[in-house]
Amino acid sequence: MFDYNVSKIYLSDKASLQQIDLLLEEEGIHRDKNLDYICGIYDDDMKIIATGSCFGNTLRCLAVSNTHQSEGLLNKMITHLVEFEYARGNCHLFLYTKCNTAKFFDDLGFYEIIRIEDQVVFMENRRNGFADYLHALSDKKQNSLVSEQSKIAAIVLNANPFTLGHLHLVERAASENDILHLFIVSEDASLIPFSIRKKLVIEGTSHLHNIIYHDSGPYIVSNATFPSYFQKDEVAVISSQAELDLEIFKKISSVLGIHCRYIGEEPLSQVTGIYNQIMHEKLPQAGIDCIVIPRKKAKGNIISASIVRKALQDDAINVLKNLVPETTWRFFQSKEALPIIHKIKNSGNVIHY
Repeated sequence: MFDYNVSKIYLSDKASLQQIDLLLEEEGIHRDKNLDYICGIYDDDMKIIATGSCFGNTLRCLAVSNTHQSEGLLNKMITHLVEFEYARGNCHLFLYTKCNTAKFFDDLGFYEIIRIEDQVVFMENRRNGFADYLHALSDKKQNSLVSEQSKIAAIVLNANPFTLGHLHLVERAASENDILHLFIVSEDASLIPFSIRKKLVIEGTSHLHNIIYHDSGPYIVSNATFPSYFQKDEVAVISSQAELDLEIFKKISSVLGIHCRYIGEEPLSQVTGIYNQIMHEKLPQAGIDCIVIPRKKAKGNIISASIVRKALQDDAINVLKNLVPETTWRFFQSKEALPIIHKIKNSGNVIHY
């Protein structure tokens, strides 16, 4: 074993980043746009021969020079990144890799969650992590009044923030089914923190009494978390994420007895539009209906969370009031909302396409 050290790479170190980009390119990948820690291993000539990065609790952009493949550098890099994550309080770790490299990570203590053939493998460092998540969902099902004849539906919401459009979707699904499982994306990658998004969803739907609320946990993945570094273009990234998400959702549906998933039509967002198209095509193949609900409008314009954030950014109070439920409106009039509004005002473009 060669005595190499792992060094943090700073964004100001353009020369090292250029070396990393070349090394990643050799492996057919590129540097992900979402990284919060980058490191590398230098040889005696100060050439980077291995690299790895993190974003949140995910490991990504791992590569070893083909001239140093037999020196245990991948093991060393993974060990360093795991220790780094543990030091900042992240103990449940995830990574995405190509199908032909999954075996390397399996040998280093990561376990396969879902595989999309010829595209991506989603892995975690807990042997029974996903199984335990499904078991917890099953426990919730046991505590609800569900029979074999029950009509059971699901919705997945980010709700950044909760709007009249979201409410319209939830009310429609709740009225047409005996049980509605409502998954709220729990990852904090949005302008509005998860704790607030969850609060606004629950308060805004409190008049509906057949909803079972779930935190999405780490398995229903957001756009920010899903990596783009080994995909050829944006469409391929969206497609891979949608297919991975659907495989996870199918397992969740099997546990909860979900018969259909409700989604809002998406004329504005390319990302959500492609995602919805794939769901509409593939969910029925798994015996799950995909029901697309036309978007609710206000004064002739569709309601979206992006437009709500823009109204908050522009202090367009009269616009805002027509777009959100009373519970969301009251929150954004409160002192508790001031730090979030300040963050939105200083966030540049808040319209997501």
